[in-house]
Amino acid sequence: MLLNTDQEVATYLDLREAGSFELLSFFRDLPSPGIKEMNGDYDATLLQQPSLAAEINGFFAVGLPFSPWLSKGFRPVNETEGRGYNSFRQLGKVIQRYPMRTMIAPSRYDGRDSYTLIYRAYRSMCGAINMVDEIRRVNDGLYLAIGTWGFTKRQRQIPLPFALRATDRPYAGDIGTPAASFVPSVREVPALTVRSITPLTSEGIN
Repeated sequence: MLLNTDQEVATYLDLREAGSFELLSFFRDLPSPGIKEMNGDYDATLLQQPSLAAEINGFFAVGLPFSPWLSKGFRPVNETEGRGYNSFRQLGKVIQRYPMRTMIAPSRYDGRDSYTLIYRAYRSMCGAINMVDEIRRVNDGLYLAIGTWGFTKRQRQIPLPFALRATDRPYAGDIGTPAASFVPSVREVPALTVRSITPLTSEGIN
């Protein structure tokens, strides 16, 4: 089904029914949320993936019935960066995993600003596989995101779409151990050649 590309009236259902190519095209038309806007816990849903292999990988990563992916949480750290986590349900409890640094950075797809999640800033499995997510705002409380991971440039170009929806749940708290001396590179943000990014400040490290 064709996606409703009117940003003002596009719905979560539109995103659920759209194909990955349509989602990436729509993503290119959307604005980035600001660092301060992303503050709280957001329901997360994997959308249609670009291939059967991506669908299978997505199921084992976030769709297992005994440990389903629930949400992402964010908080601003200062004017230019923030941090966050992923939440899963496991053994009847909600737990947080896979911390990330957040920042506004140029998109790998069009060079425009995206709210960008960089997992290598912290020690985790997602950091080890070079996971990076980009988020843009569809309309009030609804966000379209494109995830990537991989060990080669080609792998990291495969778009893995998901949706976030705002809730009234607060940010659950910081987790994770920062990776020593980590500074984002073109591996995480290919368009870094035209911009500079400051290292994570002490305020962002517990």
